Amino acid sequence: MGPFRFGSGCAVVTGAASGIGRATAADLAARGNDLALIDRDEAGLAAVRAELSREHPGLHVTTHRVDLSRTEDFADLAAAVVAEHPRVSLLMNIAGVALSGSVDEISMADLDWVLAVNLRAPIALSKAFLPHLREHDGAHIVNVSSLFGLVAPAGQSAYAASKFGIRGFTLALQSELIPQGIGVTVVHPGGIATNIARNARTGSLLDEDEAARRRADFGRFLKLPPEKAAAQILTAVARRRERVVITQQAVLIDVVARVLPVKQREFLARHAS
Repeated sequence: MGPFRFGSGCAVVTGAASGIGRATAADLAARGNDLALIDRDEAGLAAVRAELSREHPGLHVTTHRVDLSRTEDFADLAAAVVAEHPRVSLLMNIAGVALSGSVDEISMADLDWVLAVNLRAPIALSKAFLPHLREHDGAHIVNVSSLFGLVAPAGQSAYAASKFGIRGFTLALQSELIPQGIGVTVVHPGGIATNIARNARTGSLLDEDEAARRRADFGRFLKLPPEKAAAQILTAVARRRERVVITQQAVLIDVVARVLPVKQREFLARHAS
């Protein structure tokens, strides 16, 4: 399979109103890609579209307000996108939510929410858009997992389950689709400076003071600008890389976890929280 050709067809980007999704949309626009931008934040989507249309007036940019926590197959969304963009060449499942809490601190409703957004939605979107991607020679899918899809520290039981799940799904998708000429990349970001900490939920069984403390602790872990993460992701797409780990800290933790698995809990307690 040759390098991915940007500027050919439409890129579908979830989580496009902020963070890595917004930075990726801007980078794709600079590479000449038409865009279908998906998020639940309608005002944020409108702002991104206005900015990209002003900077790249020749591109066709559409917005689609969708709450990815809804349990549906997203067939209607795919049909709406394809009605505007007949050639879809790239699906980027970037949207994600964070949930902090041990298994004792989360409710089943908490678990259902994080699994719906982080795992079920990318699976459903991949299924919904796959027939259209198959019509474009050399198409590509990106699924964003996390550092916590490689290692699972205490207090991240539900979030890690969702991110290990999307990692497993993407590995299977690679085995299924790469022989058919469709590239697939799984992304494992470490601490990216997005709104995920501010918008993170904590287990509903926690008291509010402890929840606020954990959100603040999580926020201090997020340092890399989303624009740099977006550039690394799109470089991986261009080169058809199947896996990319972002931030030096995430790379180090991943190596330790693979080389010294018995010691990883002790290492994670010092470096991933």
